[in-house]
Amino acid sequence: MHVPVTVPLRPLWHMGALHPVEQYLTLLLAFGPFVVLGIVIWLRSKEHDGAE
Repeated sequence: MHVPVTVPLRPLWHMGALHPVEQYLTLLLAFGPFVVLGIVIWLRSKEHDGAE
């Protein structure tokens, strides 16, 4: 029995395409925490280097 590849992905596309604002928010939620973490690490390492 052949199962189409799209069956497991059906929940991802059943609501249609995302609005541009929703695409922006999705990217922000996906990558925002990593950007904030990178900034915090960079600032803390700058503080640490300045203290030595």
